[in-house]
Amino acid sequence: MINLKTTSVLLFMLMTVCLTKAQEAKIKKESFDAINLNYPGLEKVNQLYTSDKYDAAAKTLLDYYRNRKNIKHPEFNIGDEASFKGKDIGKANQEKADNALLHKFQPQKGYGFYDYGKDINWEYWPVKDNEVRWQLHRVTWWQPMGIAYRSTGDEKYAKEWIFQFSDWEAKNPLGKSQENDSYAWRPLEVSDRIQSLPGTFNLFVNSPNFTPSFLLDFLNLYNKQAAYITQHYTKDGNHLLFEAQRVLGAGAIFPEFKLAENWRKSGIEILTTEIKKQVYPDGVQFELSPVYHVASIDIFLKAYNSAKLAGVEKEFPDSYVKTIENMMVAITKISFPDYNNPMFGDSWVQEKSSRLKQFQSWSNVFPNNQIIKYFATDGKEGAIDFLSTALPDAGFYTFRNGWDAKSTVLILKASPPGEFHAQPDNGTFELFVKGRNFTPDTGCYIYSGDAEVTKMRNWFRQTKGHSTLTLDNQNMVITKAEQNKWKTSKNLDLLTYTNPSYTNLNHQRSVLFINEKYFVIIDKAIGSATGNLGVHFQLKEDSKPVFDKANNKVYTTYADGNNLLIQSLNSDKVTLNEEEGKVSYAYAKEIARPAFVFEKTKSDPTTQQFITVLYPFNGNKAPEISIKPNTDNDFENGNISLNIIIDGKKSDIKATLKE
Repeated sequence: MINLKTTSVLLFMLMTVCLTKAQEAKIKKESFDAINLNYPGLEKVNQLYTSDKYDAAAKTLLDYYRNRKNIKHPEFNIGDEASFKGKDIGKANQEKADNALLHKFQPQKGYGFYDYGKDINWEYWPVKDNEVRWQLHRVTWWQPMGIAYRSTGDEKYAKEWIFQFSDWEAKNPLGKSQENDSYAWRPLEVSDRIQSLPGTFNLFVNSPNFTPSFLLDFLNLYNKQAAYITQHYTKDGNHLLFEAQRVLGAGAIFPEFKLAENWRKSGIEILTTEIKKQVYPDGVQFELSPVYHVASIDIFLKAYNSAKLAGVEKEFPDSYVKTIENMMVAITKISFPDYNNPMFGDSWVQEKSSRLKQFQSWSNVFPNNQIIKYFATDGKEGAIDFLSTALPDAGFYTFRNGWDAKSTVLILKASPPGEFHAQPDNGTFELFVKGRNFTPDTGCYIYSGDAEVTKMRNWFRQTKGHSTLTLDNQNMVITKAEQNKWKTSKNLDLLTYTNPSYTNLNHQRSVLFINEKYFVIIDKAIGSATGNLGVHFQLKEDSKPVFDKANNKVYTTYADGNNLLIQSLNSDKVTLNEEEGKVSYAYAKEIARPAFVFEKTKSDPTTQQFITVLYPFNGNKAPEISIKPNTDNDFENGNISLNIIIDGKKSDIKATLKE
């Protein structure tokens, strides 16, 4: 008896196979144009090709890639299938892979999954944030699909990936439209694809659905994308670094391409040039963003490792490697004990575990660097022989009394003009005490998009949203700080800088770290400009502060007793006002938090100043603090001679704010 259900299923499968075969491009002589058939290992392919046996040549080329083990990918390689089989791939990867089967994609991790339709609409823009549309074309779910395939052996992942790859190619041809090219073919996104695709290729290449025809389609599109970048590099910044590193990587991972050597040379030439342009002598990348600084380290290092894979690492000068090491040391100098860095310049918080892994990988490259080893081993090995330190070219200054979780660390930004990710925020800082960051910087929240998205970004960028001085709550016009003095000693660390924050108004900020315990900040507004002056502060979202407006002081009320007092010590009239506060620890995520400002009016050219104490204390009762100038105190000329009285106990503070 005929089983109609079984017959229908078999008929459907046969039709699917036939349709797939029909859709595959015919293999022609031109299909091999991108491949250097004289490359060692391709002799049989070349022999079949020259005999006009193109189908057989393609099949032999696929056999070559299925058995290619001399080129090592950092994560996914031919021959390591057993190490993935049956293994849990993690909730996030599984979710991405399974949603991808339904055409539900998560282009940007700050948002959820969106349904792009049974017939995938690659132009769908569910949130008017440019990052969502750009990052859609990074197709970041393809690799999780490959990992799921390696784990399960289920061909549904391979079939769907091959379909999506071909669908993307068909619907996003270069030149489709200026708008579509600006997203699908933006060089950064193209470079992201050429970096991720080799790993995805290795994950799927042994699938029976991975045909010789698809192989040539894959290789030709890959070749087109890598070649495109070399003609359309971004002008500068971290985008250019990413693109050059990935082009170099493409030439190393696929040396069989005719253009592979050109790609390697192009990447090396650009990175060798840009590392000199983009990295200050103190080791900081010129975008002045800690998170992008770390990204730049990994870019330069990945490029070097790709060059080693291709055997051309000697084309990098010794200074290139030394600069990478210097960049690694620089990030330690602006690190808190929890391995985070300030959220300056569109940065965000990091998991300690992920940063530890980075330091461990860096330490493998520089095993003799004791500072890197200290961070790589969580302080168990290695050594650090300094506390407070300056990165004067970048304008990052760190006041520190230790390296463990009990330490007090304040990191301040007083920088030259930065690139895209920099904000109008000179003077802003973060203060970490005994495991708590009391004053996290604002973060970025979001990058770019329509008018509403831009409005949201601008809120987080505004000067009054940072811990610094404003005139009429306007954004400072330039970040171009000049260091006036930096000096460290046993009982007093001192920074003074001046920034031309507004037209006819310079902001001079001095920070005194006294007895490795607390801080006095002296802000001067110098110039003929008039208006409302404000010195702004922001606190952690869970700090539940007390606002004592009568005494111009604010203090946190953490139940564990680890608290902070911020108090104005001005003798003239200053008003304490609460402000709207927000913080963004992750892209597209915001949290309300306490914020406040000490304000007064500047009505003439006379210099106005604010004196503020930041005093960490234990317990729930804030200390009583006041100052009494000595007879030789001269704020105007920067000669400080004060008695600071804390709960009745006097301390004599003497300092010269300028060299």
